[in-house]
Amino acid sequence: MPVELRKRKAPPPPPEPPAKRATATKKAAAPKKTAAAKVKDAVKETVTKVTEAATFTNGAAAASAEKPAVGDVITLDGFGGEIALQTGDSTTLAALAEKSKKGVVLFTYPKASTPGCTRQACMFRDEYTALATESGFDIYGLSTDSPKANTTFKEKQKLPYELLCDPGATLIGAIGLKKAPKGTTRGVFVVDKAGKVLAAQAGSPEGTVKVVREIVEGLNGEEKGENGEEKKGENGEEEKVVVEEGKKDEERAEEKKEAAAAAVVEEEKEEEVEKKEEDEKKAEEKKE
Repeated sequence: MPVELRKRKAPPPPPEPPAKRATATKKAAAPKKTAAAKVKDAVKETVTKVTEAATFTNGAAAASAEKPAVGDVITLDGFGGEIALQTGDSTTLAALAEKSKKGVVLFTYPKASTPGCTRQACMFRDEYTALATESGFDIYGLSTDSPKANTTFKEKQKLPYELLCDPGATLIGAIGLKKAPKGTTRGVFVVDKAGKVLAAQAGSPEGTVKVVREIVEGLNGEEKGENGEEKKGENGEEEKVVVEEGKKDEERAEEKKEAAAAAVVEEEKEEEVEKKEEDEKKAEEKKE
């Protein structure tokens, strides 16, 4: 009789592993600042604020210093940087004022030996005795021209005063007569030995000479009697006022506007003449 074999029961499936619990990821806590670190941060913030305030203040002061107005008192030392005479010798506005009797007159011109600039320079030449020798002011022409160009200009026109070379336009910019983006605005700047600004404006060749003439005449008048007035004396004579101060100020303001407008027109004409001359020169060179 055959032996009957018994079938083994299949083993039960292994139990499913228990689900892993999600563990919350803990953020690393920021290290606590020490008292010393807090103080350091506070000091740093204060320094930043003070620096920003100082920068703003200095910027505002620098902007106002770029265009000094009549009546302002400027610090001559360092004002306008270093410039050169037509001889090539270095100098400064402070040095020029120091060696003068009463102050310095600077008349600016766009380019040496051009028609308008020649007329302006020659007008100061013709009135040099009254405006400089007798007044105590030293007159200087000021431009961005090279020493060589200004030397030629001075010798050809027989100018009795020195010409200043300011290729970087540092002094021209400081007195508010630099033209953007580059160039020089025709004008005049007068300052006395103490740094008081007596004139600072644009003007035509004739206008710049007129400004200096009025300043010299006004100072001479003050020496004889303030603003041209004859004051009442001990004998009871009535005081006579030549011109009312308010009216005089209005007239001067109007003259400044007219002079500035005339200067712009004059410069535009000169630029047209210079451009025409350059075009003609180039045309001749091409023919050759």
